[in-house]
Amino acid sequence: MKESPGRWHRRFWSAPRLGHGVRLAEEPSHQSGTTTPEVVPPRDTPLADRMSNTTLAFRGYDVANLGRSDELLKHPRYHSTVASTLHEVGEVAAHTLSRPVDLVARIESEAPSTLESFPDDVALIVGMELAQLKILREHFGIDPHHARFSLGYSIGELTAMILGGVYTLEQLLPVPLELAPDCAKLAENTTMGVLFTREPVLDEQEVVRVCRLISAEGHGLIGPSAFLSPNTALILAEGKSIDRLQELLPEHFPGRVVLKRNENRWPPLHSPIVWRKNVPNRAAMMMYALKGGNTLPTPAIVSCVTGEASYDHENSRDLMIRWTDHPQRLWDAIDTILSAGVQTVLHVGPSPNLIPATFSRLSNNVTKHIHNKRLQKIGHDVVTTMNRHAWLAHVLPAKASLLRVPFVENIILEDWLLAQPVV
Repeated sequence: MKESPGRWHRRFWSAPRLGHGVRLAEEPSHQSGTTTPEVVPPRDTPLADRMSNTTLAFRGYDVANLGRSDELLKHPRYHSTVASTLHEVGEVAAHTLSRPVDLVARIESEAPSTLESFPDDVALIVGMELAQLKILREHFGIDPHHARFSLGYSIGELTAMILGGVYTLEQLLPVPLELAPDCAKLAENTTMGVLFTREPVLDEQEVVRVCRLISAEGHGLIGPSAFLSPNTALILAEGKSIDRLQELLPEHFPGRVVLKRNENRWPPLHSPIVWRKNVPNRAAMMMYALKGGNTLPTPAIVSCVTGEASYDHENSRDLMIRWTDHPQRLWDAIDTILSAGVQTVLHVGPSPNLIPATFSRLSNNVTKHIHNKRLQKIGHDVVTTMNRHAWLAHVLPAKASLLRVPFVENIILEDWLLAQPVV
């Protein structure tokens, strides 16, 4: 049975591969006090009993966006839920784009993502994230609203707003869909680079400053699109501005700073490049014409625009406008949920990659750091030769919450759903 409009708004990271199809360089270690063992639920604790200390993490756009959606669609227990949800989201997308949008057929065709399919992929990501949560609620009695926080990278923050009741699907989804075709066109002249350092930290203000200097030279806009860790940023650049950044690295970033380019083309969200198509202003016009936006989200949303739980009863429109051209503060957002004592992160969406990979890398670094601290009792020289994670030493103990990372359990929701018995 098709759901009534607006129902979705009711209470209802060695160098692993990252989202955006890039690899993050191994972090180039430290000082910290002793740690108190983290008290966490046993790994076999039912998911329903974990929700009060769980963060729902929603994925963003990537090279591949289907994940295991075809398995969920064909599943005898989940088919109806997935199909009906995709149909509902497809109707909203079709109305916005003024053409047919069949998300079920999109999954069944297993067609790869392209710039031309970007609007459909945005709708598909949101649709599958909502479908997974609907399965969780209707088939297992687990209400996602009982989670401690939700956190969405890029497109994922839109799903967090819909789930949280800030806007309905019908209100919010048309905004990114109307902007998506122009963002895809901008990708034709856009290059992504991963800027990282083996020094303790990458100077964020200097990253912004050098990008502004290069943009002012008139050879294309360039800017940070995301800050993934204290020593890593994603850069989006027009034309040959990425070459200019490479030339200026020694002058602006003394030390071991590296720029790696990604071969894929990316719609330049969260960067100044979207100014070419007046995306922030157009988003503002659409957002301020929307009803809704006056509801405090449940669960609370840790925004990647600010890195904090910033949503209140009034600022969702302003956050959405900033979402278009401000870099994603993923590192700050993760620090926020760790500081709050979150014990489980439930990753929502088709084969989520960036946020799980981020947690994996952090966990490996922290574990090695703790091990090296123990080795100090054996000999300082041993630690000196093994210690390769200087950035972590720099942020500890100010960011002592990082020591909790190895104790946080990460669950991929689509894998969890497909591992449950068919009844």
